[in-house]
Amino acid sequence: MAEAQKGKPQGWWRTFHEKFVVEERYMSVPARRNLYRTAVALMIAGVVLFVVILSSVLQHGGISAADEPVRSWLLTQRGEPATTIMIILAIVFGPIGLPIIVLIVTVTWGVLAKHAWRPMLLAGAMLTGVILAQVIGRIVERQRPPVELMLFGTDTTFSFPSGHVLGACDFLLVTTFLVFSRRKNPVSAVVAFIVAGIGIFFAGISRLYLGYHWMTDALGAFSISLVVLGGVIALDTWRTARIPGERVTGTLSTADAGTD
Repeated sequence: MAEAQKGKPQGWWRTFHEKFVVEERYMSVPARRNLYRTAVALMIAGVVLFVVILSSVLQHGGISAADEPVRSWLLTQRGEPATTIMIILAIVFGPIGLPIIVLIVTVTWGVLAKHAWRPMLLAGAMLTGVILAQVIGRIVERQRPPVELMLFGTDTTFSFPSGHVLGACDFLLVTTFLVFSRRKNPVSAVVAFIVAGIGIFFAGISRLYLGYHWMTDALGAFSISLVVLGGVIALDTWRTARIPGERVTGTLSTADAGTD
C-alpha cells in the first residue's frame, strides 16, 4: 500500500512533465528551409503592408481614400437577414466570444494532446495580437465611423486596427498552421487555409457592415496578423524542426523514432 501511494505522485508528476515536453520532429533540410523562408516572407509582407496602410491613414490618402466609398456601398446593402448574420459574427469574434472560444480550444487541446507546445503557442499568439491592437490603437488614435450608423450598440474606442479582425485572423491562421503543419497532406492544408481566409473575409466585412470600422482598419489588422503568423512559424520551426544528424533534446519526441 505504501509503495502504491508513493508511486501515485510520481505518476502525476510524470504526466505533468510529459505535457510540457516540446516534441521535436525530423524533416528534410529543404522543408525546414522553406518554413523559415515562409516565416520571413510573411513578416516582411506584413510589415510592408502595415506601413503602407498606416501611412495612408495618417495622410488621409492612398488606400484610405476607398474607406468612405466602401462604407457607403455597404450601407446600401443592409437588410434584416444580413444584419442578423453580421451581428452573430461580431459576437463570435468579439471581446467576449472569441476569448471564450480560444480558452475552450487551448484548454481542451492542451488536456487531450500529449504535449502542450502548440496550444501554448496559440495562446501566446492571441495574447500578442491583443497587446499589439491596444498599443497601436492608442498610438494612432483613429476615430471610428459615425456612431449613429452603428447597428449593435455604440463604440467610441479607437478604430485602427480592428481588434475583432485581428483576433479572427490570429485565431484562424495560427490554428490552421499549428494543426496542419504536422500533417503530410498538402492539399488538406491548402483547403484549411482557404476556409480560414473565408472566415477572415466575413469577419472583416461584418465590422464594416455594422458600421464600426473603415476598410483600412480591417486591412491593417490583417497585416499585423501576417507578422504574428510568421513569428509563430519561425518559433515553432526553431524549437521543433530537426534534420537527421541534429541532436534531439526533447524526450518523447517523434524525432527519436526518425519519423515526421
